[in-house]
Amino acid sequence: MSHKQILFLILGIDAFVLLFQTTELSISYKELLIISGDISFLQLLIKSSLELFSHNDFSLRLPMIVLHLLSATLLYAVSKNYILRDRDRLWLVVLFTLLPGVMSSAIVINSAGLVIFGLFLFLYFYQNFNHKYLYLLLIAFLFIERDFLYLFSSLIVYSIYKKENKFLILNTILFIASITLYGIDISGTPSGHFLESIGIYATVFTPVIFIYLFYVLYKKYLLKEFDILWFIASTVLIYSLLISFRQKIAIEDFAPYTIVALPLYAQTFIHSYRVRLKVFRKNYRNIFIFTFALLSIHSFIILLNKELYIFIEKPKKHFAYKMHIAKELSNALKSRDINCVSQKSKLLKRLEFYDIKNCKENIVEEIKLSQTTQNSVTVSYAKRLVYSANVTKLNSK
Repeated sequence: MSHKQILFLILGIDAFVLLFQTTELSISYKELLIISGDISFLQLLIKSSLELFSHNDFSLRLPMIVLHLLSATLLYAVSKNYILRDRDRLWLVVLFTLLPGVMSSAIVINSAGLVIFGLFLFLYFYQNFNHKYLYLLLIAFLFIERDFLYLFSSLIVYSIYKKENKFLILNTILFIASITLYGIDISGTPSGHFLESIGIYATVFTPVIFIYLFYVLYKKYLLKEFDILWFIASTVLIYSLLISFRQKIAIEDFAPYTIVALPLYAQTFIHSYRVRLKVFRKNYRNIFIFTFALLSIHSFIILLNKELYIFIEKPKKHFAYKMHIAKELSNALKSRDINCVSQKSKLLKRLEFYDIKNCKENIVEEIKLSQTTQNSVTVSYAKRLVYSANVTKLNSK
C-alpha cells in the first residue's frame, strides 16, 4: 500500500470510531447554548448540518468530525517540512487522532475543533502560498472565531522577531479588532488555578507527552531554533499559564495552540532517535511504545466510557455525565407516550433536541436512585442505574 492509501485507511478507521461514538452521546447543555445562543460561524455550521441531514445526533456532530479529519490531513501535509519520512508522518497522524484532547474536539461541539483546523490551515497557507492569500485568511479568521485572537498575538511576537513589518501591522490591527469585537477577560485575583491548569493540559496530552512538550519548547529556546510553530505554541502556552494565576482558564481556548505544534515534538524525538546508533535506541523505542500504549488505553476508556459507571459510586462524578442521560431519558418518556414535559432544569431543556416539547401537563422530578420505584422513569448504563425520575401528570380542565 502507498503512504496515501495508508493515510486514508487511518482516517477511515478514525471516522468510523467517531461516528460510532455519536450514538453514545447526548447533546450537552453547553452545546445546546452554542446552537441556540448568539450567532457564530460554528453555530451556522452546525445548524446547516442539521438542516441538510435531518435533526439527529449524527448531523449534530458531523461538522466537528469533518473538521477533525481535515485537520489530520493538513497535519500530514504541514509536517512534511519537519519530518522527512512519510512513514514517520503517518505515525504522527495516528498519535494525533489518539490524543484525548483531539478526540474530544473531534466530537464535542466547541471552538477547539474549529481552531485546530484553522491553525493547520494557516500553517499550510504559510508554507505553500504567498502573503496575499495568507493575509486574506487571517482577516477571515477575525470574523470566524474569537479564539483566533491568540493566534494574532503570537504572530505579533513572531513578526517582531523576524522584523516583518507588514505582517506585524496586519496582526496588530487584527488583534485590536478582535478585542474590540469580542473582548478579553483578564480579571480576577490570585486564586491558585496554575496547578489545575497544568493538570488539565496533562489530561489533554497525557502526562508523558505534556512533559515532553515543555522539554521541546525549552530546548528550542536554548538552541535558539525559533520558527513560526515555536512562537505559536510557546506564546499561547505561557500566556495561558500566566493568567491561570488569576482565573480559571477555558482549556479549549488554549490547548489547540499546543496541539498544533506536534510536528515540532515529533521532529525533536525522531532526530534524537536517529542520531544514535541502533544499539543505543532502545530507551527511545521504549518511550514511544509506552506513550502509544498509554494513548491507546486513554482512547479505549473514552470510547467505552459508559462502562465506567460500574466502578463509580456517584454517577454524576463521571467525566462524561453531562453528555449522557438526555437521549435515553427522551426515549423512556416516549415509550410512555409522554411527548412534552415541564422544563425546569438544564437536563430537561436538552430534551427539546430529542422532540420532547415544553408543556405544563407533565412534571419530571429527579429522585435519588435509592428511591426508584416501578413507576419511575430510569436510565441505566452497563446494567447500572444512573438516573431516576418520577413523572407527574397534571389534570387539565
